[in-house]
Amino acid sequence: MGTISVDLFITLDGVYQAPGGPDEDREGGFEYGGWQGAYFDDESGEVIGAGIDRMDALLLGRKTYDIFAGFWPNRGDDDPIAVTFNALPKFVVSRSMTDPAWQGTTALSDVTEVAALKDRFDDIHVVGSGDLARSLLEADLVDRLNLYLYPLTFGTGKRLFADGRGVPAAFRLAEPPRAFPKGAIALFYERAGAPVTGIDISEG
Repeated sequence: MGTISVDLFITLDGVYQAPGGPDEDREGGFEYGGWQGAYFDDESGEVIGAGIDRMDALLLGRKTYDIFAGFWPNRGDDDPIAVTFNALPKFVVSRSMTDPAWQGTTALSDVTEVAALKDRFDDIHVVGSGDLARSLLEADLVDRLNLYLYPLTFGTGKRLFADGRGVPAAFRLAEPPRAFPKGAIALFYERAGAPVTGIDISEG
């Protein structure tokens, strides 16, 4: 049985919107696109790249898919991430897309179809795709959260856990956190059943 990991770049206040470029996603009047670049360093690049190397399928929401499909196929073979993404089996969850243009892509009409991917692949990754990530968390289909936390707050923008969405869930560290020279931190969590509550720490 394979696993589904969500790889997400987020700020301290939980914003994941438009880390990669100023015009990546201006929905809602978001003016801070391209915030990840100032914190990129070789060490974080190596960790992110190692995660990409391990995946054997890529699962995306429609908005992120459109961004990726317009970018990665146009990169040269000297870009190792482009080579990997272009070669991987890709799946996009979309009710309206029927004939994806990015080679190697299959459209899924609903989140309920995602569970079957675990029988076909060992290491499925959701990159970005916050709306899809929330839906997968609600369906309890996320096995691992790979969160890259950046020392920024915006007070506005799309957040992973917004409007009370989600289900009660506990996670445990899957591997030690990694701190990077420019201030970002990588946190790797795996699903660990239900939350343990009702404990009075004053009695410990």
